[in-house]
Amino acid sequence: MPEQKTVALHTLGCKLNYAETSSLERLLEEDGYLKKDFEELADVYVINTCSVTDNADRECRQLVRRIQRKAPGSTVVITGCYAQLKPGEIAAIEGVNLVLGASEKFRITHHLRQLSAGIPRRSAVATSKS
Repeated sequence: MPEQKTVALHTLGCKLNYAETSSLERLLEEDGYLKKDFEELADVYVINTCSVTDNADRECRQLVRRIQRKAPGSTVVITGCYAQLKPGEIAAIEGVNLVLGASEKFRITHHLRQLSAGIPRRSAVATSKS
């Protein structure tokens, strides 16, 4: 039996983002992912972003760099407002594998399966880098 994939989630922003992160967590757990604390090693890291201030954008970039230092082989998914507003900017960040805007974030398990299968996705709302 294959080893269970793990996921760690982090939320930047408002109460809505926290509620959406909970929904993403449930979707991932239903798809077989085991939730880990964001500070632990995980196969997939999901950052649900805000873009109200430049500080939130900067914090997202810092989190991605931190993940790359501790778990360079992991998959990094960015979703939320920052992903919706600046998908190209986020996709250009070293270490980001998948960028999901508002219309795609709740299809996260579908996009992760495609990424695992080597099927790249590139668009304004769902961007992946292999």
